[in-house]
Amino acid sequence: MSIQIYGIPNCGTVKKARAWLAQHGIETVFHDYKKTPITLEQLNVWEAGLGWEKLLKKTGTTWRTLPDELKAQLSRDKVLQLLHEHPNLIRRPIAVLPDGRVLAGFVESEYLTAFRPTGQNIGNSHV
Repeated sequence: MSIQIYGIPNCGTVKKARAWLAQHGIETVFHDYKKTPITLEQLNVWEAGLGWEKLLKKTGTTWRTLPDELKAQLSRDKVLQLLHEHPNLIRRPIAVLPDGRVLAGFVESEYLTAFRPTGQNIGNSHV
């Protein structure tokens, strides 16, 4: 099972997610979207799985520098265009599972649920 991870390598959250996946023996393929830009088609797939609200990162400098008028009039299409033009606005990392499910950001409890093999409890063993 190979998980597609999209992000930028120097992002702290991306590093945490990749380390967590490696620690749990989950094979990944990393896509640096600074080197290979995300297409509008790919953004549409992610949006269909998550909704645009979960894709949009509102905590960074790029968001804060956008005009207030633009931020006040968001719609699905406007957000997808913004994400395409400003990839720093994409919540990181994006994980695409083999079954097509999409995760945005790194929340360990969500990863535990998403990557738990049938009959196993990832992260519940004590040393």
